[in-house]
Order: sequence, then structure tokens, then C-alpha cells
Amino acid sequence: QVQLVESGGGLVQAGGSLRLSCTASGNVFSINTMGWYRQAPGKQRELVAQLASSGSPSYVDSVKGRFTIFRENAKNTMYLQMNSLKPEDTGTYYCAAFLIRGTTTWGQGTQLTVSS
Repeated sequence: QVQLVESGGGLVQAGGSLRLSCTASGNVFSINTMGWYRQAPGKQRELVAQLASSGSPSYVDSVKGRFTIFRENAKNTMYLQMNSLKPEDTGTYYCAAFLIRGTTTWGQGTQLTVSS
């Protein structure tokens, strides 16, 4: 099994920056890809950024040029660096690990609130 723990959320003013962290533990070798999702109040959860197994990142259009997803393999940790934050970035951010066997493991979520 894999466990994911996120941290780094908080309250930030528009234009500010914040970095989210997601640390994996357990059978980390069963992880194929990882990504960050977010869910705003009243909206569906959406994929924000993803790291392919090759390490190549991909982003939803709304965050391109502002967010960067990267990982530190030695720490089993994935990050989401968020710059130029906007109020519409507000939501609960979830770390997800897509396992080789086809299942998905989720973190508990961390709240980001961007004030205007």
C-alpha cells in the first residue's frame, strides 16, 4: 500500500506564491505516475498537474506558466510550486498516486485560499 501526506496549503494574497508538498510512504515502487488535483467549492475535482513516469510534466491550461510540478525521488516527495496565484486557484488540493496495478491512492487534501 501507498500513503500520501500533503502539506503547505494556507491563505495567500492574489499574486503570491505557495508550495505544496506530497510525501509518499509504503510501497512507493508501485507508483506509476503522480499528480495534483484540486476541487473548488461546488465544482468537480480537476487535474491540475501531472508527472508522467518519464518525469515529463503536464498542466491544465489555466495554470500553465504559473505552476510547476516536480519531485525529489530521494525524499519520495512531489511538489507543486504555485506562483502568481489567483482567487480562482482557491480550493482543496489533493495529491494522487496512480499505481502500476491500476488503482489510485489519494492524500487527505490541503486547503488553499487566495484572497483578492
